[in-house]
Amino acid sequence: MTVTPVSAAVAAPPAPARPAAAPAPAPDLEGISQALRNTLAAGAPGAMARYTGPGGVQHRTEGVQDRTTGAAMDPASRFRIGSVTKTFSTVVLLQLVSEGKIGLDDPVTAHLPGVLPDDRITVRHLLSHRSGLSDYTNAMFERTVPGFESVRNRVFTYQELVDLSLREPRTTEPGAAYRYSNTNFVVVGMLIEKLTGKPVAKAYEQRIIKPLKLKNTSYVHPSTAVKGRHARGYLHPDEEGAPLVDSTEQTVSWAQSAGAMISNEADLSTFMSALLGGRLLPADTLDAMLTMTPTDATNTRFYGLGLRRYDLTCGTSVYGHTGTVQGFYTYAFTTRDGRRSLSAMANTSNRGAANTALGGTLEAAFCGKKPAPAGPTARSAAPSAAQHDFTAPRAEADIRENR
Repeated sequence: MTVTPVSAAVAAPPAPARPAAAPAPAPDLEGISQALRNTLAAGAPGAMARYTGPGGVQHRTEGVQDRTTGAAMDPASRFRIGSVTKTFSTVVLLQLVSEGKIGLDDPVTAHLPGVLPDDRITVRHLLSHRSGLSDYTNAMFERTVPGFESVRNRVFTYQELVDLSLREPRTTEPGAAYRYSNTNFVVVGMLIEKLTGKPVAKAYEQRIIKPLKLKNTSYVHPSTAVKGRHARGYLHPDEEGAPLVDSTEQTVSWAQSAGAMISNEADLSTFMSALLGGRLLPADTLDAMLTMTPTDATNTRFYGLGLRRYDLTCGTSVYGHTGTVQGFYTYAFTTRDGRRSLSAMANTSNRGAANTALGGTLEAAFCGKKPAPAGPTARSAAPSAAQHDFTAPRAEADIRENR
């Protein structure tokens, strides 16, 4: 285990005025380390987490970021962030909403004629995963490694990905229910490029990356390289015991504006803190983003506009997104005032137990130490909301959702 305390590099934005609340619990740093060790025990070569709070920044790392060289996991390393990209895409589109270039309840076809066959699908439906558009990745990655190898170096157009979705039946009527689909954020990328007249990479750079000085964040599609110091990603085959596949180099063209960005832990914490602290969107637009609906029956997990909320066991709510792309699991969450943040990564995927274990860092970071058991027969505390989120019947289903 490596423990590296450092001072906060980017000051969190001030919290809005509100009634005094009870002091936040101190993070359980040993609990974070234990969650990372659990992630390795579940099959990840390495894992790391970065906690940012009023007391500064703390890093915890376990394992290796390169199985060939044996290099230890490095807290400064870049990695593929998967569906955390969706929050970046949402911020750009909501900035365009606030500028009057598009409305949340506009039909998508008003801006992209002929792309979708249903005039009822709105911008809000895309951002909240309530469009009913099928997720094309379900079929694409039905067989994990062969599916990945078939697209590793392929370059898709947005329209090709949308067409893959439209070959499948709709999952719901527009607005009827939450159904996670990468197709929604492919169309979001199309909207951004149509409204700005620029590639999404330029929109991310001008509107988020440069203003926040995110020096380790990029969108390099269709290039396959992760530049600079980075962790390598390892994909678990469906067949138990089969060797891991190094999936680091790929175009991620199958995801694009739904999941192709690269970043590191410090930049993700800066981004999420800035977003919830009101530095990227006007207050009314941020309120719309934070209008959440439950995503399952437990009423502990919610989705707004390109943003998740987890209600943890201690009563704290955290906001952010999860990410899965071949070889990487990512968590990037912060409190509502942006003052406390956690970014965590494991360099594996198609291993649901590892994703579940990594989610345990949230409870440790934001809820602090659990009370000691009452006696020798006391049962351990219930799993966290984040842990429950990844108990799908088929553990490998998480790559299809690119969470």
